Amino acid sequence: MSIYNIEVQTIRGEKETLAAYKGKVMIIVNTATKCGFAPQFKGLQKLYETYKEQGLAVLGFPCDQFANQEPGSNDEIAQACELNFGVSFPLYGKIDVNGKNAHPLFQHLAAEAPGLLGSKSIKWNFTKFIVDQEGRVLKRFAPKDDPADMESYIASLLGRV
Repeated sequence: MSIYNIEVQTIRGEKETLAAYKGKVMIIVNTATKCGFAPQFKGLQKLYETYKEQGLAVLGFPCDQFANQEPGSNDEIAQACELNFGVSFPLYGKIDVNGKNAHPLFQHLAAEAPGLLGSKSIKWNFTKFIVDQEGRVLKRFAPKDDPADMESYIASLLGRV
């Protein structure tokens, strides 16, 4: 299965696939505006602004599966991300990342880049996956990993090192 064929819904409700991101390095992350890790939005935004012209895409997928930290509607989430964190990278509709209703994108990401001890579940908000220009899922970064800690890895994938 190609990551580019997986159907997703934008935060505004339009259906699309990830085909528009072919040839780009992607950071795909499950987010929550009420999470203690929410300041990572700023770090993700900084990476996006720094590297988007070189081919980086950051894709945020809100999720309310962890301690009810994303209770709002898609409109409320979009507004909070923009106003509170200055997010301009693409956000998608709220999804589940674990369990029987887990979105196919996160099922694919978790299977391709398992976590600690081979775990396929997503442990918390702000689990970050790196996908290369050919759609290969290369690496998983834990929720506690600050986006700045990913910069050298991203830069190397973009050929900037």
